[in-house]
Amino acid sequence: MPTVPNDFLAWSRERQGLIESRLQELLPAPEIAPVRLHAAMRYAVLGGGKRIRPLLTCACGELAQAALERTLIAGAAVELIHAYSLVHDDLPCMDDDVLRRGKPTCHVEFDEATALLVGDALQSLAFQVLADYRLSDDPAVQIEMTRILAVAAGSRGMAGGQAIDLAAVGATLSVPELEFMHIHKTGAVIRAALQLGVRCGRRLDADDLQRIDHFAKCIGLAFQVVDDVLDAESDTATLGKTAGKDARMDKPTYVSALGLAAAKTLAAELREDAMSAIEPFGKRALRLRQLADFIVTREF
Repeated sequence: MPTVPNDFLAWSRERQGLIESRLQELLPAPEIAPVRLHAAMRYAVLGGGKRIRPLLTCACGELAQAALERTLIAGAAVELIHAYSLVHDDLPCMDDDVLRRGKPTCHVEFDEATALLVGDALQSLAFQVLADYRLSDDPAVQIEMTRILAVAAGSRGMAGGQAIDLAAVGATLSVPELEFMHIHKTGAVIRAALQLGVRCGRRLDADDLQRIDHFAKCIGLAFQVVDDVLDAESDTATLGKTAGKDARMDKPTYVSALGLAAAKTLAAELREDAMSAIEPFGKRALRLRQLADFIVTREF
């Protein structure tokens, strides 16, 4: 397995800090009414997470020579969608989990009704952010960016994937069926993160956009495969969330379908496919390649 170079660690830590700062600024201040809701929103978003999606937005923005500030804002919008999905995913009516990012889940720390409203408000805020800031010199492109994120979060994306996931509890899914589910549940917002990043910069032709989208599809699936592996063989302290939950809930995963060894092999194959897709970009895609390595080799 490839190792993550020090220059990437420095780049990612700097970007993570900048993303955190933007999120702090974009979220309502905790003293603004309704104070409990705003405190819960900040609790759900700040001070945790790998920020993989906004890092992908920044990396794709660099490939397209986008201004950093634009990619940070676009990445923050994607992260708000991701954070909302985690809050709702943890609710008793969904996965009923009590731990997220090493601390009590939002509905445990506050209450179920507040957590439901947190998710609603974070989703709305994501689209407000896309409307409030100029992210492209072409207004039509910025409208397209809004549509991309909306589709990725909706019934043809993440929400639809979650519906398929809930319906599959206790069932046995084939690998193609798992792929279909996770292209929607996990992959859709990851693909949107890259598509928003590249549209913050100079216009790329259709072939280049297709290369980026193929990379995003592969790395989104690899992310889920690795998640399934980690859930099966890691511990709660390392993950910051409840380990072994998939097996206890009888949820179909890549590990249950393939076994641990074959699932790890699939993640490596998806990484290679992703790398091949962006090879024509050369050095411009350095950060995307490094992020692909990190996603496949991560331990949490």
